[in-house]
Amino acid sequence: MSLLVVRPSSLGDLVYALAIVSDVERHRPGMAIDWVVEAGFMPLLSLDARIRRLLPLALRRWRKAPWQAGHWHDARAFLRALRAERYDVVLDAQEQVKGALVASLARGPRHGFDWRSAREPMATLFDGTHHAVPRDLHFAQRMRLLAAAALGYEIDGPPRWRLRASATSAARPAGRYAVALTATSRAEKHWPRAHWEALIGQLGRAGLAVVLPWGSAGERSFCEQLAARAPHAVVPPWLSLSDAAALLRDAEACVGVDTGFTHLAAALGTPTIAIFTATDAARHGVAVAGSHAQDVGDAGAPPDLDAVSSAIAQAWHAQPRC
Repeated sequence: MSLLVVRPSSLGDLVYALAIVSDVERHRPGMAIDWVVEAGFMPLLSLDARIRRLLPLALRRWRKAPWQAGHWHDARAFLRALRAERYDVVLDAQEQVKGALVASLARGPRHGFDWRSAREPMATLFDGTHHAVPRDLHFAQRMRLLAAAALGYEIDGPPRWRLRASATSAARPAGRYAVALTATSRAEKHWPRAHWEALIGQLGRAGLAVVLPWGSAGERSFCEQLAARAPHAVVPPWLSLSDAAALLRDAEACVGVDTGFTHLAAALGTPTIAIFTATDAARHGVAVAGSHAQDVGDAGAPPDLDAVSSAIAQAWHAQPRC
């Protein structure tokens, strides 16, 4: 039997959607899993060797230059790969019209959220079988329930991942270190600079170097300003997704705002603290990954420094790195 998952993006959502793989392995052993994913996120899904085939979708690039000849060639190659096999189940897990359109091109019965469950209800027009999944659940649970309904099993236990970041990150410091993820694309998710400065100081006094990854020029400038006040802080070069995964895996702890790499750290088993200021921790938090991961703050209720420091200590004791 074979399953095609259509969930092209985004980073944090893909991390939680990957919990589907362990459920399918447990309840439908031997089922092959293929996955449609945005090309930029392929390194993330490559961390799970149980996925048989990745089908790279460059939709964002195609939309920016739709008339470029090379893009049409890539689109035709994607369509051939998508239709090369007839699947027992095509799982439309994107909740958006763009994902539903892609799923409609695949061969096999299509399953997706029902009208009340999907983020974009119009997406349901392209699916054959619809499943009701409460919208107020954590995203990982919603993905797991959708797959379970489509494949006819019941989920049991917490979400599980088996992600393998094989390489050693070039950005890894020589000794013990923590990772601080200060950057996010939404300004309302930021945590105050003074809090970051104080927390980095605390981690340094605990004997840890602090690595400050970044993704844009503005984020790099902010990290460099933080590092200028802390000799134990390190601003690495820009990291690929694979390199970042290895860095997060080997860290003593990770503390970050609500961003994709914070969720990845929790799925990798690293003691992780997620700082919430503008989004719902119950629906998007890292605590779903296990006792090594904790959420602090909530939408409209940013945590103070003491709350984050205390959570780091609790997560560390739950899963110490020796």
